[in-house]
Amino acid sequence: MTTPSTNDAAIRRWNTLPREAMEAMEPDGDFAKRHLVNPVLLRMLGDVRGRRVLDAGCGHGYLSRMLADRHARVVGVEPTDGMFTYALEQERALGQGIEYVKADLTRLPDLGAPFDAVVCSMVLQVIPDWKPAMRACVRALRPGGLFVLSVNHPAFEQLLSTWRRHGAYRLDRYLEEYEIALAHASDFHRPISAYLNELAALGCRLRELAEPGLDPAVAREARATTPGIESYVHLPNFMIVAAERG
Repeated sequence: MTTPSTNDAAIRRWNTLPREAMEAMEPDGDFAKRHLVNPVLLRMLGDVRGRRVLDAGCGHGYLSRMLADRHARVVGVEPTDGMFTYALEQERALGQGIEYVKADLTRLPDLGAPFDAVVCSMVLQVIPDWKPAMRACVRALRPGGLFVLSVNHPAFEQLLSTWRRHGAYRLDRYLEEYEIALAHASDFHRPISAYLNELAALGCRLRELAEPGLDPAVAREARATTPGIESYVHLPNFMIVAAERG
């Protein structure tokens, strides 16, 4: 197994994501984000009108733009050249008032006043040395501020591909940490306890843990183009957590 030794190495690998892939995720992410992740994130965040929100690891900026549409005051942080440039281009075209900052979450610059909310969606599982990133997200919050994170569900990370092969989900390693190779970079498996215990160590109070399932009607519509999509009805591919800073 070859694992990036540094976060910088992982950032370089994610920087190979082609522009076509970013464009394909307009305006609200891919299928899974649209139907499973975004609705829960937005519900957990609640009314963001006038609130200062950090989109930590914003990627190409789709969630930042959704939050700005809901009248949040958004700062998006992204370390990769390609996704940062794409997000900045969209802001120049749309003029939503989003401030984009090119930075590694583990080495955040001064972003001004504390945030009312920080959202870190589908980011922590791609960072080899992830704890400093979570710490930076929590420290960016005002006391009582809301931290919402989403990751691939550690118990069902490769749900679709496994279901297609076996008609069921199979897992033979859970407690250890390991790398999962992707097309452009990698995810890193960690058990649920790793994320929740780190939140507790940072003084956060758990508000909610969600494991969303796909609406069966949506699965039926998508079945022809996405074999195995019914697995998302029966098992959760994502874990979404809301916590408050103490």
